[in-house]
Amino acid sequence: MDNPVGKGLLLRVAKPLPRHLRDVDIPRFFEVVTRSRDQAIFMLMLRCGLRVEEVADLTLDAIDYQRNRILVKSGKGGKDRVVFISNDATDALAAYLRIRFHTNEQKVFLVEKGPHKGKPISVRGIQKRIEYYSKKSGIAVSCHQLRHTMATQLLNADADLVTIQYLLGHTRIKTTMRYCHLSNMKAQRDYYRAVDRIIEKSKSTPTENTEY
Repeated sequence: MDNPVGKGLLLRVAKPLPRHLRDVDIPRFFEVVTRSRDQAIFMLMLRCGLRVEEVADLTLDAIDYQRNRILVKSGKGGKDRVVFISNDATDALAAYLRIRFHTNEQKVFLVEKGPHKGKPISVRGIQKRIEYYSKKSGIAVSCHQLRHTMATQLLNADADLVTIQYLLGHTRIKTTMRYCHLSNMKAQRDYYRAVDRIIEKSKSTPTENTEY
């Protein structure tokens, strides 16, 4: 069959994003995450939307405890951005820092065992940890999926799409829209809220006299 697009040309199919975690799966996954370090790592992905590279590169001086926020330095595209830390993510991070090695190393997350003990954990090291817990919990989870879940949860909790775009560090709003899965519940809520406003407005708008 001839290529309808033309010789040497292929239609580009968008790479599918991973499915976000269901609300019931999140506590089941975290139940098996026993290390304080790993709890903190995964909570920063789930609540702050950090990429795995951004977690691995996170330094102690980037955390602003007074204002509950993190400066993400040179994220994707070399851009800095500020993300905010939820209470549960703050608690997880504080629990880890209390037991973290006393060292001059500025990277937050360190290897805890083996010949590289005390050195910064690598991106692959973090990925291997989530693969281990995914298998242990029986729930398919990836680092990217936690970030994707954060975007979806924020959207369904009525966060503005532009706000989510900023927090995720996306250049284009179209990218953010692909990350966010609108739930039926939010669609229903938005519909009735909008219709209620329309009806109220119609009641307060005087009708034209159509008698001639």
